[in-house]
Amino acid sequence: MNRVNLVLQGPRPGADRYGLSGEDGPVRAIFFEEDDARQVVGRLVRDGFEASVERERLSGEDDDEGHPWAVVTDAPDVMVELIVDEFDGWLDFETPQPSAQPLDLPAAPKRIKKPLG
Repeated sequence: MNRVNLVLQGPRPGADRYGLSGEDGPVRAIFFEEDDARQVVGRLVRDGFEASVERERLSGEDDDEGHPWAVVTDAPDVMVELIVDEFDGWLDFETPQPSAQPLDLPAAPKRIKKPLG
């Protein structure tokens, strides 16, 4: 996986400036162009947020050059959404998978007919 991290050391002025801290977890933005993804990471880092860019593997995509780029950041959703609109990308919201309860299976086959006798 091709991954580049740009991390701001020290206090996070961007989060304080906007009154938001990205406490809902990381936000993922997807871009088709590597240059766009790297520009977004640079912009978010300059604004005081942590951000990284990595290659997004889509299922069924055979060509390595066809994979889009993902920017993962702790910036607020609203801010990332505005940047995504500017660079023609989209937000990737991970839907939480419900925890599957084990099925209550019978210990033996059920008898459908009355027993002979």
